Amino acid sequence: MAYWLFKTEPDTFSWDMQKKRGAKGEPWSGVRNWQAARNMKEMKKGDLGFFYHTGDERQVVGIVEVIGEYRPDPTDETGRFGLVDVKMVKDVPKPVTLATIKADTAFADMVLVKNSRLSVQPVTAEEWKRICKMGGL
Repeated sequence: MAYWLFKTEPDTFSWDMQKKRGAKGEPWSGVRNWQAARNMKEMKKGDLGFFYHTGDERQVVGIVEVIGEYRPDPTDETGRFGLVDVKMVKDVPKPVTLATIKADTAFADMVLVKNSRLSVQPVTAEEWKRICKMGGL
């Protein structure tokens, strides 16, 4: 199993909206960055990801599971980009902020710290465990 981080503007698509989708999940569409698209191509069913609110919040708020592997994104008129489907797994009881992550030297090499603009990014098993613990999981 691999771990990921999915970033979204809560005003556009929030954790509460993801939770309302239930078991049917939601397509993670609209990604137009080649590096983020490559990350999604590597995803397999059952992989887990942090659901991360950008903007003013900048925090991990939930955990999602990949339930549908990479396929064409119907919102991409060029036909060059794809999407994966994700469903809500659980809330993070104590959201973990970007400031908290950056303050911990154990995350110095984390993609979120080094390339915070990337919308879909890998998370190592060690980073996953540490953030889960920080979030009360």
